[in-house]
Amino acid sequence: MSKTPATKTAAAPKGAKKTEAGADVATLEVPAPANRFADRFAPPKPPARGAQQADDSPRAAAKGDPKLANAWKTKPGAELSDAEVLAMPDSEYMNAKQIEFFRAKLEGLKNEVLSNAGETTEHLREDTTIVPDPADRATIEEEHALELRTRDRERKLLKKIVQSIGRLDSGDYGYCDETGEPIGLGRLIARPTATLSLEAQQRRELKQKMFGD
Repeated sequence: MSKTPATKTAAAPKGAKKTEAGADVATLEVPAPANRFADRFAPPKPPARGAQQADDSPRAAAKGDPKLANAWKTKPGAELSDAEVLAMPDSEYMNAKQIEFFRAKLEGLKNEVLSNAGETTEHLREDTTIVPDPADRATIEEEHALELRTRDRERKLLKKIVQSIGRLDSGDYGYCDETGEPIGLGRLIARPTATLSLEAQQRRELKQKMFGD
């Protein structure tokens, strides 16, 4: 009777480990799973040294137009448009033309506020008739209260306008009250009575929000 040759068990590779069942398993280096969130939440890479970031601001666009950029050289300051002032070079900040431009803008705003105040006063003077219906009388009183609140806001704005004109005369207009840095043409055109730079204004508003007035 022939014997079935015994099956030889292959030798375990060097460094093999025994499993709980006793089998020989080669030790393998298993790579760590990739973090699929790493790219999504990784901080943005800083721009390469010397690289310039694109500036899409209205001022950059205005500066790129030669016609706008040179208009201030031939036109009076009071006749310059907002875009022409924005196109002026940084070295001309608060020069005579810009002072003239902002003076005209502030004077126009002042006249507009005075005109609106006169119309409000005249309207209140005309609306003195006695209305018997309580509902109509309540509506008229509410309209008067709204006009008076508007008048109060205009009064405060007029005060700021007069102060800004005084700053033009003293040479302080266009510079931040807190830091002394330029407020910036874009901010001044949008808000001619501004006395703080955008950063200083944000700091002040944050303090008011945290600690109150």
